[in-house]
Amino acid sequence: MSGQDEVVGLFPTPVMRAPGVLPPALVDALVTHFSAQALQPNNSSDALSHTRMLQPSDSPLLVEAAALITPKIAEFGRHLFGETLGWAIKEMWVNVLDTGGRQSMHNHANSFASGVVYLTETHDSARTVFMKSPGGNDFSLKNDHAGVVTGPYNAEKWVSPSPSPGDLMLFPSYLMHAVPPNAGERRITLALNAIPTRLDSWGYSLSFNG
Repeated sequence: MSGQDEVVGLFPTPVMRAPGVLPPALVDALVTHFSAQALQPNNSSDALSHTRMLQPSDSPLLVEAAALITPKIAEFGRHLFGETLGWAIKEMWVNVLDTGGRQSMHNHANSFASGVVYLTETHDSARTVFMKSPGGNDFSLKNDHAGVVTGPYNAEKWVSPSPSPGDLMLFPSYLMHAVPPNAGERRITLALNAIPTRLDSWGYSLSFNG
């Protein structure tokens, strides 16, 4: 008697959703304090601006936020590296996306884990989209027409669920992502990059300073 066929999903990419990581009072304080400081323009859109790169120590509000976010990064990092490691948030910044604004496809250099905390309501049109890296190991020819059923093995992008203020999304820094044109009201997020404090590969160790 033959066994049952099995499809094995090899080497999946982890993306972690953590609802309500920041409490409403802290979310409101971050919006009030940092939205006015988001003065640096972005090449993607005239309706997108951000603050300078910040360290958690730059503000008591960021210290409080980092204390709540870092344990989630350690939990997420266990999926990346197979071990619960120490982690440090190396930089944080606030993005302000007004109506009509967008963020082009990009990833984050010089880090291992990246994240975004949603500080305002997000219109369905401006949910974060994660994409396969262009020029990857896919077939050169595609089967793409109205009758194709999209699944985890042939999809080219994944649209994240609608977040609420205070929700955190974590992903590997290499993962390509973008924000489509915002058809709703102002969207404010707190983005971050993080690194493990130490990696050990059979005695060859690397230590990082956050």
